[in-house]
This record gives sequence, structure tokens and C-alpha cells, in this order.
Amino acid sequence: MSTRTNWMPRAVVAAFATLIAVSSASAQQAPTVRIRGTIESVDGNSLGIKTREGSDVKVNMTDNVAVFAVVKTQLSEIKEGSYIGVTAMPEPDGTQKAIAVHIFPENQRGAAEGFRPWDARANSTMTNATVAQTVKGTDGQNITVKYKDGEKKVVVPPDTPIVTFVATDKSEVKPGTKLIIFGAAKKDDGSLEANRVNVGRDGVTPPM
Repeated sequence: MSTRTNWMPRAVVAAFATLIAVSSASAQQAPTVRIRGTIESVDGNSLGIKTREGSDVKVNMTDNVAVFAVVKTQLSEIKEGSYIGVTAMPEPDGTQKAIAVHIFPENQRGAAEGFRPWDARANSTMTNATVAQTVKGTDGQNITVKYKDGEKKVVVPPDTPIVTFVATDKSEVKPGTKLIIFGAAKKDDGSLEANRVNVGRDGVTPPM
């Protein structure tokens, strides 16, 4: 009887401690901020950025930051089976009219897969998906992309910026370069930290 009496409180305490640990871990997951702009200064791992909106922000890169160059490429590089991200505006007929397309390298296949609102422009969208079909149309290339929850029809006009990501290093993170950080973590003290930075190569402004 005494063994049972001692065991019950311990089980309750252990379960409660587990619940607190899970809740604490969820609470500690930092919110993220998307940043587009121009690098104005680099001081070690600290970046001074003039954002697209005109404000000045500081972002600290992690020691193991992943740096990718955003490189201009051609529409012909989008083939059936390619994994792409389409920044687009929704059309009245339900199609998506691309304003930019980025091609993921094979080792990033599946990244952020799906369809969602985006902030490139008011009412813009982002679709990360696999190309199922691509056909020349009267207004550009007609592409069908499929993701785990559905598919979208995309029209890519001839003048749409097409880019790809190329792994690089911090040597391309320099003043005057345009960049996009998809998810800078906002820390408890208000500072921003990034474990991935995407910089435009050869004067490219990341179009997504």
C-alpha cells in the first residue's frame, strides 16, 4: 500500500513536468521576420540592412549561416520534374500569373511545399511545387505545378524574372548587395538572427 501511495504522486509530478517542458519549448520557438533590402554594412556576423520599406535593421548571422547566391537563369531551365517557387498574382479565371520564379536545387526539393499568401506585392501568392507539365502558350509558358494538397495552373510571361539558388559563402555578403532573408528569428531581446541569407549575384535583386 505504501508503495502505491508513493508512486502516484511521482507519476503525476513527472507528467506535469513533461507538460511544462513541452509548453516551454513551444513558447521558446521564436517568431520569424521576412526581410528584403540592401546590405549597407557588414561587421563580422552583423549585417546592417536598409529594408525595402526604407527602415534600418540589424541582423546577426549565425556562425553556421547558409549563404545562397540568387542567380539569373532562363525559362528553358524550368522542366517537368523541376521543383520551383512561383511568386504570382491570382487571375480571375483561377490561374496564377507569375511575377517571379525561382528554381530550387535538387537538395532543396520539398522546401516549404504548398500554396500560401505572400508579401512581394499586395494580394500576391507563393506556390512551392513540382512542375507536372509545361506548354508554350499565347501569353507565355503555361505550367502546371503539383504539391501535396493540390495543383495550380501558372502562366509565366516572357519577361518574368527567373532565378535559381547557388550555394556560396560569406564572401558574397557585402555592402551594396541585394538580399532576402526568408525567416530571421526575432529573439526575446528584440534582435534578429538569421541562419540563411540569400544574396543577389551580379547585381540581381532577389525577385521573390
